[in-house]
Amino acid sequence: MKPTELLWALLILRHVASFAPNLLTFSGRAMKTRTCLFSKPSIPNTAQTRDKQAISGIKSALSLPSPTLIECEFPPLVELNKLGDGSLRSSLQAEDANIAFTNKLVKDIGIPFFGPKVNVFVSSSASGSFMKKVQSKVKGSYGSGAVFSLKEEGVQSKIGKGDVCVVLTPSSAKDYRVAKELADGGFKTVVVNGLFKDPKSIPPYARMAYYFKPLTYNSQIAGYLIRQYPNNWTVLDVTNKELGRFKDEEILVEKTNTPDLRTSVRLAQKSADERAIRERSKLLR
Repeated sequence: MKPTELLWALLILRHVASFAPNLLTFSGRAMKTRTCLFSKPSIPNTAQTRDKQAISGIKSALSLPSPTLIECEFPPLVELNKLGDGSLRSSLQAEDANIAFTNKLVKDIGIPFFGPKVNVFVSSSASGSFMKKVQSKVKGSYGSGAVFSLKEEGVQSKIGKGDVCVVLTPSSAKDYRVAKELADGGFKTVVVNGLFKDPKSIPPYARMAYYFKPLTYNSQIAGYLIRQYPNNWTVLDVTNKELGRFKDEEILVEKTNTPDLRTSVRLAQKSADERAIRERSKLLR
């Protein structure tokens, strides 16, 4: 065996070995997984930890034959929303963070030579510079397919059977429509941090594989709502104490895959108030 062939074989074996904990098998048949159900959720203290949680949830959701439409939603920048703080600088940082996550995701679910190939789709309104950035960061990843714009017509004909589609930050009705069409066409489709969503952007049957949202109270973070599939939705306070756990039917807004935050916020507020009372009591002793 030539040295280059040996190197490729070692790289493939290393990549396949990384799948061992979940025993994922991507094929035309149902994908199987072995996952620890209902593990204790925790606040991701770093972007690296959050990314691992998100990718684990996505891989668990991909292991099932349906639904074919999967979503993940989280702040790409620590303690900021999906768009950053509104400044150009933070918007660019959020872009880079979303691309970096997508690169990790593609590497983790795409196996060279064996498949599936992972195709990345960017918003129809994305700038040329954003498209080039995605191509340079993601296209060369092991197992990656192609990078498309959602404004292209007939993209389904360019995708191979069994390929996975990652739709990066869709932001228009057309973007969400094409994502749904890809999923309805039988392609496993993952929506990453969709922007400007309305109740009709994502159909209710889509599975939220990962969701992480800070809950604010008096302009401060009082807790978090987290969902890492196959776990339930969980409310945590800032000390990582569990405040509540909910099934889809208990927390999702009717006819959507999006959570109703009111109960989660109330739990976080109550916990923050009780913690403040305890702190004041200590000072008065």
